[in-house]
Amino acid sequence: MAVKLRLMRMGKKKQPTYRVVAADARSPRDGRFIEIVGTYEPRRDPSVIKIDNEKAVKWLRDGAQPTETVEKLLKTTGAWDWFKTGVEPTPSVAADSADAPADSTAS
Repeated sequence: MAVKLRLMRMGKKKQPTYRVVAADARSPRDGRFIEIVGTYEPRRDPSVIKIDNEKAVKWLRDGAQPTETVEKLLKTTGAWDWFKTGVEPTPSVAADSADAPADSTAS
């Protein structure tokens, strides 16, 4: 069975949101899928991408082929680099908020 990582359209008319799913390549776009890997909301400003990198890398290692759009989303979240290099990305934390005191205006 050929598995693809692809987008599944959700949401209302003219207001799409997408699920990133692992699905059989022969199933229809909005049809059966094997597992939900994440979500993509392109209409938000900035657009929201939530992908479980562990699930995505697991499917890629098992031979799933991502579509062009999903590959771009995986590159954005760092899952594609994790898959290619084998090194898990470290979570980025805002340095300025961690170093700043909790309440600097109190006197």
